[in-house]
Amino acid sequence: MPTFRYQTKGNWYKGNTHLHSTASDGWKTFPELEQMYQDAGYQFLFRTDHWVASNVNGAAQDNSLLWLDGVELDGRDASGSAFHVVALGTFQDIHVKMGLDQALHSVRDQNGLLILAHPQWTGNSFEDARRWQFDGVEVYNNVTRWLNGKGDGSAYWNAMLERFPNTLALAVDDAHLGPNEAGIWNGGWVVVNAPECTREAVLSALRAGNYYSSCGPEIYSIETDGENIRFECSPVQFARMVGPAWSGDRTGAYGANSVTGGAFKLPRNWAYIYLEIEDAQGRRAWSNPLFVQE
Repeated sequence: MPTFRYQTKGNWYKGNTHLHSTASDGWKTFPELEQMYQDAGYQFLFRTDHWVASNVNGAAQDNSLLWLDGVELDGRDASGSAFHVVALGTFQDIHVKMGLDQALHSVRDQNGLLILAHPQWTGNSFEDARRWQFDGVEVYNNVTRWLNGKGDGSAYWNAMLERFPNTLALAVDDAHLGPNEAGIWNGGWVVVNAPECTREAVLSALRAGNYYSSCGPEIYSIETDGENIRFECSPVQFARMVGPAWSGDRTGAYGANSVTGGAFKLPRNWAYIYLEIEDAQGRRAWSNPLFVQE
């Protein structure tokens, strides 16, 4: 039987799972990034430089913002398809010379989370997106939206959900902060629900999908009584329950942020279902699939 995913009685912590520093092709140091994001209300960040597997425990600095380990892998797999993949976790013996396939297998063996990054910008097909059974996909990438408008991964997410209905979604910055992109950050993030802001609690919430992704709107609670899905959120103009293909339900109207919560009748025959909210500025937030499938 499917299990309802969300437990939102804990605390909400805002973070980013994809950004770059001077350790690879970013332009800001870790202390500079920490100050920027902390001032913007973030509680945690992942270090995801290209082919540089971070080791926060080995970093000799006292951070008031929680840093977590990660790495971005890029290249072509054995099929010839190009990929960018964010791996969340602490990894040993990851290096560019091993190639993408071996690196992906190594991350799996070390219990990491594999997130397909900006698939529209990379030029992935839906079959590419489903080939490696990624744990999640970037439903929104702020930098690639700025680069050429290809930051929306929602079609890929739905294609992945059709085959793997537990696939997670993440909104991210992918910030590099070079001379021409100084303001291109704080445009996409995740908010986890956890008892405390520790490495173990944040990683556990991400792995369980007990978080939402956002470009602006906030989700305060998501609950079910077995018959209905109930939610509370910041003022938005639309709330939608999204299922496969044309399946869906919605509330709200154009022109005003008048929706602050509501209830949807729980469908019985959808392979997956998630909540999407959208404010009058077109900024969206997404839950993960509301139910974990066996």
